[in-house]
Amino acid sequence: MTISVRATAYGGPEVLAIVDEPVGEPGPGEVRVALRAAGVNPIDYKLYSGVLGADPAALPISLGLEGSGVIEAVGPDVELTVGTEVVVYPATGTYAAALVTPAESVLPKPAGVSFEEAAGLLLVGATAVHAIDATKVGEGDTVLVHGAAGGVGQAVVQLAVRRGARVIGTASERNHDLLRELGAEPVVYGDGLADRVRALAPDGVDVALDLVGGEEALQVSLDLVADRGRIATIANFAAAAQGVAVLAGMGDDARLRAAARPQLLRLAAEGALQVRIASTYPLTDVAEAHRAIKEGHTVGKIVLTI
Repeated sequence: MTISVRATAYGGPEVLAIVDEPVGEPGPGEVRVALRAAGVNPIDYKLYSGVLGADPAALPISLGLEGSGVIEAVGPDVELTVGTEVVVYPATGTYAAALVTPAESVLPKPAGVSFEEAAGLLLVGATAVHAIDATKVGEGDTVLVHGAAGGVGQAVVQLAVRRGARVIGTASERNHDLLRELGAEPVVYGDGLADRVRALAPDGVDVALDLVGGEEALQVSLDLVADRGRIATIANFAAAAQGVAVLAGMGDDARLRAAARPQLLRLAAEGALQVRIASTYPLTDVAEAHRAIKEGHTVGKIVLTI
Protein backbone atom coordinates (compact mmCIF):
# COMPACT_ATOMS: atom_id res chain seq x y z
CA MET A 1 0.00 0.00 0.00
CA THR A 2 1.05 3.57 -0.57
CA ILE A 3 -0.41 7.00 0.02
CA SER A 4 -1.40 9.19 -2.90
CA VAL A 5 -3.49 12.27 -3.62
CA ARG A 6 -6.83 12.16 -5.42
CA ALA A 7 -9.32 14.88 -6.28
CA THR A 8 -12.61 13.30 -5.24
CA ALA A 9 -14.81 16.06 -6.68
CA TYR A 10 -14.56 19.28 -8.67
CA GLY A 11 -13.89 22.45 -6.74
CA GLY A 12 -11.10 23.97 -4.68
CA PRO A 13 -8.24 22.40 -2.71
CA GLU A 14 -10.72 21.14 -0.15
CA VAL A 15 -11.66 18.30 -2.53
CA LEU A 16 -8.17 16.79 -2.33
CA ALA A 17 -7.89 13.57 -0.35
CA ILE A 18 -4.98 11.48 0.87
CA VAL A 19 -5.79 7.84 0.15
CA ASP A 20 -4.14 4.48 0.72
CA GLU A 21 -4.02 2.23 -2.30
CA PRO A 22 -2.04 -0.76 -3.53
CA VAL A 23 0.92 -0.29 -5.87
CA GLY A 24 1.37 -3.13 -8.32
CA GLU A 25 4.50 -4.72 -9.66
CA PRO A 26 5.96 -3.16 -12.81
CA GLY A 27 5.13 -4.96 -16.04
CA PRO A 28 7.14 -5.13 -19.27
CA GLY A 29 8.78 -1.78 -19.98
CA GLU A 30 7.79 -0.36 -16.58
CA VAL A 31 9.50 0.63 -13.33
CA ARG A 32 8.27 1.30 -9.83
CA VAL A 33 9.68 4.47 -8.30
CA ALA A 34 9.71 5.35 -4.62
CA LEU A 35 9.06 9.08 -4.96
CA ARG A 36 10.92 11.65 -2.89
CA ALA A 37 9.42 14.83 -4.35
CA ALA A 38 6.74 16.00 -6.78
CA GLY A 39 6.53 19.29 -8.67
CA VAL A 40 3.37 21.37 -8.26
CA ASN A 41 2.11 23.15 -11.37
CA PRO A 42 -0.93 25.31 -12.23
CA ILE A 43 -2.30 22.56 -14.49
CA ASP A 44 -2.60 20.33 -11.42
CA TYR A 45 -5.33 22.39 -9.80
CA LYS A 46 -6.94 23.26 -13.13
CA LEU A 47 -7.63 19.55 -13.66
CA TYR A 48 -10.10 19.47 -10.77
CA SER A 49 -11.20 23.11 -10.63
CA GLY A 50 -13.73 22.61 -13.41
CA VAL A 51 -12.17 25.08 -15.86
CA LEU A 52 -11.14 22.19 -18.13
CA GLY A 53 -14.44 20.35 -17.75
CA ALA A 54 -16.26 18.60 -14.94
CA ASP A 55 -17.08 15.10 -16.15
CA PRO A 56 -18.10 13.03 -13.10
CA ALA A 57 -16.86 9.90 -14.87
CA ALA A 58 -13.29 11.24 -14.67
CA LEU A 59 -13.33 11.22 -10.85
CA PRO A 60 -11.32 10.56 -8.81
CA ILE A 61 -8.45 12.36 -10.52
CA SER A 62 -4.83 11.38 -9.95
CA LEU A 63 -2.58 14.42 -9.63
CA GLY A 64 1.03 15.19 -10.38
CA LEU A 65 2.86 15.22 -13.72
CA GLU A 66 6.48 15.27 -12.60
CA GLY A 67 8.59 14.01 -9.73
CA SER A 68 11.81 12.43 -8.60
CA GLY A 69 12.78 9.41 -6.58
CA VAL A 70 14.55 6.06 -6.52
CA ILE A 71 13.79 2.99 -8.62
CA GLU A 72 12.68 0.18 -6.34
CA ALA A 73 11.56 -2.44 -8.90
CA VAL A 74 11.87 -2.98 -12.65
CA GLY A 75 9.80 -4.98 -15.09
CA PRO A 76 10.98 -7.26 -17.90
CA ASP A 77 13.05 -5.72 -20.69
CA VAL A 78 14.07 -2.70 -18.62
CA GLU A 79 17.75 -1.80 -18.52
CA LEU A 80 17.51 0.57 -15.56
CA THR A 81 18.59 -0.81 -12.20
CA VAL A 82 17.06 -0.82 -8.74
CA GLY A 83 18.50 1.95 -6.58
CA THR A 84 18.99 4.45 -9.41
CA GLU A 85 17.96 8.01 -8.54
CA VAL A 86 15.68 9.27 -11.28
CA VAL A 87 13.58 12.14 -12.55
CA VAL A 88 10.04 11.23 -13.61
CA TYR A 89 8.41 13.17 -16.47
CA PRO A 90 6.02 12.97 -18.19
CA ALA A 91 3.89 10.89 -15.85
CA THR A 92 0.52 10.79 -14.17
CA GLY A 93 0.03 10.48 -10.43
CA THR A 94 3.35 11.68 -9.00
CA TYR A 95 1.58 13.01 -5.89
CA ALA A 96 2.25 9.64 -4.27
CA ALA A 97 4.76 7.73 -2.20
CA ALA A 98 5.30 5.24 -5.02
CA LEU A 99 4.36 5.01 -8.68
CA VAL A 100 4.49 2.44 -11.48
CA THR A 101 5.31 4.24 -14.72
CA PRO A 102 6.76 3.49 -18.17
CA ALA A 103 10.54 3.27 -18.08
CA GLU A 104 10.68 5.82 -20.92
CA SER A 105 9.29 8.39 -18.47
CA VAL A 106 12.33 8.23 -16.19
CA LEU A 107 15.87 9.46 -16.63
CA PRO A 108 18.80 9.31 -14.19
CA LYS A 109 18.92 12.29 -11.84
CA PRO A 110 22.17 14.27 -11.94
CA ALA A 111 24.10 13.75 -8.71
CA GLY A 112 24.46 17.46 -8.02
CA VAL A 113 20.75 18.21 -8.38
CA SER A 114 18.54 17.71 -5.32
CA PHE A 115 15.35 15.65 -5.43
CA GLU A 116 13.36 18.85 -4.92
CA GLU A 117 15.09 20.67 -7.78
CA ALA A 118 14.79 17.65 -10.05
CA ALA A 119 11.07 17.34 -9.34
CA GLY A 120 10.51 20.93 -10.47
CA LEU A 121 12.77 21.02 -13.50
CA LEU A 122 11.38 19.15 -16.46
CA LEU A 123 7.81 20.40 -16.94
CA VAL A 124 8.75 24.09 -16.88
CA GLY A 125 12.05 23.44 -18.64
CA ALA A 126 10.52 21.44 -21.48
CA THR A 127 7.80 24.06 -21.92
CA ALA A 128 10.48 26.74 -22.11
CA VAL A 129 12.49 24.83 -24.72
CA HIS A 130 9.32 24.35 -26.77
CA ALA A 131 8.50 28.06 -26.68
CA ILE A 132 12.03 29.07 -27.65
CA ASP A 133 12.29 26.51 -30.45
CA ALA A 134 8.83 27.32 -31.83
CA THR A 135 9.78 30.98 -32.23
CA LYS A 136 13.36 30.27 -33.41
CA VAL A 137 15.06 32.34 -30.73
CA GLY A 138 18.71 32.83 -31.63
CA GLU A 139 21.75 34.99 -31.17
CA GLY A 140 21.04 38.70 -31.51
CA ASP A 141 17.27 38.42 -31.09
CA THR A 142 15.42 40.69 -28.70
CA VAL A 143 12.85 38.60 -26.84
CA LEU A 144 9.95 39.92 -24.76
CA VAL A 145 8.87 37.44 -22.09
CA HIS A 146 5.53 38.06 -20.38
CA GLY A 147 5.60 36.53 -16.90
CA ALA A 148 9.37 36.18 -16.77
CA ALA A 149 9.55 35.58 -13.00
CA GLY A 150 7.31 32.50 -13.04
CA GLY A 151 8.60 28.94 -13.24
CA VAL A 152 8.46 28.71 -17.04
CA GLY A 153 9.56 32.32 -17.36
CA GLN A 154 12.75 31.81 -15.38
CA ALA A 155 13.64 28.83 -17.54
CA VAL A 156 12.90 30.78 -20.73
CA VAL A 157 15.11 33.67 -19.60
CA GLN A 158 18.06 31.41 -18.82
CA LEU A 159 17.77 29.38 -22.01
CA ALA A 160 17.25 32.40 -24.28
CA VAL A 161 20.21 34.25 -22.76
CA ARG A 162 22.30 31.13 -23.25
CA ARG A 163 21.42 31.27 -26.96
CA GLY A 164 22.73 34.81 -27.18
CA ALA A 165 19.39 36.62 -27.13
CA ARG A 166 18.61 39.84 -25.33
CA VAL A 167 15.66 39.26 -22.98
CA ILE A 168 13.19 41.84 -21.68
CA GLY A 169 10.96 40.31 -19.02
CA THR A 170 7.74 41.57 -17.47
CA ALA A 171 7.32 41.12 -13.73
CA SER A 172 6.21 42.96 -10.62
CA GLU A 173 8.91 45.29 -9.33
CA ARG A 174 9.72 43.07 -6.35
CA ASN A 175 11.02 40.44 -8.81
CA HIS A 176 13.22 42.72 -10.90
CA ASP A 177 16.44 41.89 -9.07
CA LEU A 178 15.81 38.20 -9.70
CA LEU A 179 15.39 38.80 -13.43
CA ARG A 180 18.59 40.81 -13.53
CA GLU A 181 20.41 37.91 -11.84
CA LEU A 182 19.14 35.60 -14.57
CA GLY A 183 20.28 37.93 -17.32
CA ALA A 184 17.05 39.70 -18.28
CA GLU A 185 16.13 43.38 -18.36
CA PRO A 186 13.00 43.75 -16.21
CA VAL A 187 10.01 45.91 -16.99
CA VAL A 188 6.79 46.42 -15.02
CA TYR A 189 3.63 45.11 -16.66
CA GLY A 190 0.41 47.13 -16.79
CA ASP A 191 -0.75 50.27 -18.59
CA GLY A 192 1.93 51.69 -20.88
CA LEU A 193 3.85 48.41 -21.19
CA ALA A 194 4.34 48.72 -24.96
CA ASP A 195 5.87 52.18 -24.58
CA ARG A 196 8.20 51.03 -21.81
CA VAL A 197 9.42 48.15 -23.96
CA ARG A 198 9.93 50.46 -26.94
CA ALA A 199 12.04 52.72 -24.74
CA LEU A 200 14.25 49.75 -23.84
CA ALA A 201 14.35 48.36 -27.38
CA PRO A 202 14.02 51.22 -29.89
CA ASP A 203 15.23 48.93 -32.67
CA GLY A 204 12.28 46.60 -32.12
CA VAL A 205 11.35 43.25 -30.63
CA ASP A 206 11.90 40.06 -32.61
CA VAL A 207 10.07 37.51 -30.45
CA ALA A 208 7.31 37.64 -27.82
CA LEU A 209 6.45 34.77 -25.49
CA ASP A 210 3.23 34.96 -23.49
CA LEU A 211 3.47 32.77 -20.40
CA VAL A 212 0.61 34.37 -18.44
CA GLY A 213 -2.38 34.84 -20.75
CA GLY A 214 -4.64 37.86 -20.72
CA GLU A 215 -5.36 40.61 -23.19
CA GLU A 216 -2.38 42.82 -22.32
CA ALA A 217 0.25 40.21 -23.15
CA LEU A 218 -1.40 39.39 -26.47
CA GLN A 219 -2.02 42.96 -27.58
CA VAL A 220 1.44 44.23 -26.62
CA SER A 221 3.02 41.28 -28.43
CA LEU A 222 1.01 42.01 -31.57
CA ASP A 223 1.92 45.70 -31.36
CA LEU A 224 5.66 45.09 -31.02
CA VAL A 225 6.47 41.99 -33.10
CA ALA A 226 6.09 42.29 -36.86
CA ASP A 227 6.24 38.55 -37.60
CA ARG A 228 3.30 36.83 -35.91
CA GLY A 229 5.01 33.51 -36.49
CA ARG A 230 7.46 34.58 -33.78
CA ILE A 231 4.78 35.18 -31.16
CA ALA A 232 3.76 32.21 -29.00
CA THR A 233 1.57 31.64 -25.97
CA ILE A 234 1.16 28.80 -23.52
CA ALA A 235 -1.80 30.40 -21.75
CA ASN A 236 -4.16 32.10 -24.22
CA PHE A 237 -5.87 29.60 -26.50
CA ALA A 238 -7.97 32.31 -28.16
CA ALA A 239 -4.78 33.87 -29.53
CA ALA A 240 -4.74 31.34 -32.37
CA ALA A 241 -7.34 33.49 -34.13
CA GLN A 242 -4.70 36.24 -34.34
CA GLY A 243 -2.18 33.98 -36.03
CA VAL A 244 -0.23 33.40 -32.83
CA ALA A 245 1.23 29.98 -32.07
CA VAL A 246 -0.59 28.29 -29.19
CA LEU A 247 1.67 25.73 -27.52
CA ALA A 248 -0.69 23.30 -25.84
CA GLY A 249 1.76 20.54 -25.01
CA MET A 250 -0.24 17.73 -26.62
CA GLY A 251 0.46 15.41 -29.55
CA ASP A 252 3.59 16.44 -31.42
CA ASP A 253 4.14 19.21 -28.87
CA ALA A 254 4.36 16.61 -26.10
CA ARG A 255 6.94 14.62 -28.06
CA LEU A 256 9.02 17.74 -28.63
CA ARG A 257 8.97 18.51 -24.93
CA ALA A 258 9.91 14.97 -23.96
CA ALA A 259 12.89 15.15 -26.32
CA ALA A 260 14.21 18.18 -24.40
CA ARG A 261 14.72 16.24 -21.16
CA PRO A 262 18.36 15.12 -21.63
CA GLN A 263 19.44 18.63 -22.57
CA LEU A 264 17.71 20.12 -19.52
CA LEU A 265 19.23 17.59 -17.13
CA ARG A 266 22.68 18.20 -18.59
CA LEU A 267 22.35 21.96 -18.17
CA ALA A 268 21.11 21.54 -14.61
CA ALA A 269 24.03 19.24 -13.83
CA GLU A 270 26.43 21.86 -15.19
CA GLY A 271 24.81 24.60 -13.13
CA ALA A 272 23.76 26.39 -16.31
CA LEU A 273 20.02 26.06 -15.57
CA GLN A 274 18.75 26.88 -12.11
CA VAL A 275 15.51 25.70 -10.53
CA ARG A 276 14.55 28.02 -7.71
CA ILE A 277 12.38 26.40 -5.07
CA ALA A 278 9.87 28.86 -3.63
CA SER A 279 8.63 26.51 -0.91
CA THR A 280 8.17 22.86 -0.03
CA TYR A 281 5.22 21.13 1.60
CA PRO A 282 4.81 17.59 2.88
CA LEU A 283 2.55 15.51 0.65
CA THR A 284 -0.06 15.51 3.40
CA ASP A 285 -0.23 19.33 3.15
CA VAL A 286 -1.08 19.24 -0.56
CA ALA A 287 -4.17 21.44 -0.09
CA GLU A 288 -2.02 24.20 1.38
CA ALA A 289 0.44 23.87 -1.49
CA HIS A 290 -2.39 24.31 -3.98
CA ARG A 291 -3.76 27.34 -2.16
CA ALA A 292 -0.30 28.89 -2.38
CA ILE A 293 0.15 28.28 -6.11
CA LYS A 294 -3.37 29.50 -6.88
CA GLU A 295 -2.56 32.84 -5.25
CA GLY A 296 0.08 33.31 -7.93
CA HIS A 297 2.57 35.24 -5.78
CA THR A 298 5.27 32.60 -5.47
CA VAL A 299 8.61 33.06 -7.22
CA GLY A 300 9.96 29.69 -8.27
CA LYS A 301 8.60 26.18 -7.90
CA ILE A 302 6.41 24.75 -5.18
CA VAL A 303 7.40 21.16 -4.45
CA LEU A 304 5.79 18.40 -2.40
CA THR A 305 8.17 16.28 -0.35
CA ILE A 306 7.41 12.62 0.29
